[in-house]
Amino acid sequence: MIHPTAVIDPGARIGAGVRIAAYAVIEEDVVIGEGCRIAAHAVIKRHTRMGARNRVGEHVVIGGDPQDLKFDPGTLSGVELGDDNVLREGVTIHRGSRPDSFTRVGNSCFLMAYCHIAHDCAIGNHVIMANTATLGGEVVVFDRAFLSGAVNVHQFCRIGRNAMIGGCSKVTQDVLPYCITDGNPGRARGLNLVGLRRSGFAPADIAALKEAYRMLYQRLPLATAIERMQASASAPVQELAAFMASARRGFAHPRH
Repeated sequence: MIHPTAVIDPGARIGAGVRIAAYAVIEEDVVIGEGCRIAAHAVIKRHTRMGARNRVGEHVVIGGDPQDLKFDPGTLSGVELGDDNVLREGVTIHRGSRPDSFTRVGNSCFLMAYCHIAHDCAIGNHVIMANTATLGGEVVVFDRAFLSGAVNVHQFCRIGRNAMIGGCSKVTQDVLPYCITDGNPGRARGLNLVGLRRSGFAPADIAALKEAYRMLYQRLPLATAIERMQASASAPVQELAAFMASARRGFAHPRH
């Protein structure tokens, strides 16, 4: 099911059952997995690797050059997408900025209209980015994070697992897992309780996360709070402690 006006390089590899609509462009050394749907005017640029059953909307561009003045266009780098992702109209994903590097998107992500993912980002599974959400270079987004509309994330930040970021937030530091972050600049506002319950977290783990979050409001030294969290029997609390301990840009602390 390839429209006659689509332009496909002979070096592209197209899987079984792929549908490519009018005026789409598939460049050299592209791999598209079985069952994918490429809408009209989409552009899949060189060195892109795409898994199965992805849906690519109109005017999406995957694999464009990084917006980095130091970037050499001759660099061999690309984009890797997993399976079952939905990219709505106007989404852009830039390729890696270093030789043999890749910008990566996992499985079952939903990128709404006009989202942007910059070079060398790493997106986990089941991530949702609402309209016009934007990631700077080398951002890491963990599984099941939710970025609301018009969120802007500074380069090198990390968005923790099951985090939720409120609309129009400015993110300049790491976003704590399991928490709601909102504002300009973004700050933790509480636990993402709805997201945790929908993801099937046990009541005991949710209670332990509530207690861990309360520690961040106390006048404890941060190292002491992290040490107490590390001693918790709850695996999500231990993950929260490890995330805070490894933060390079600091994190969006609720007490600020």
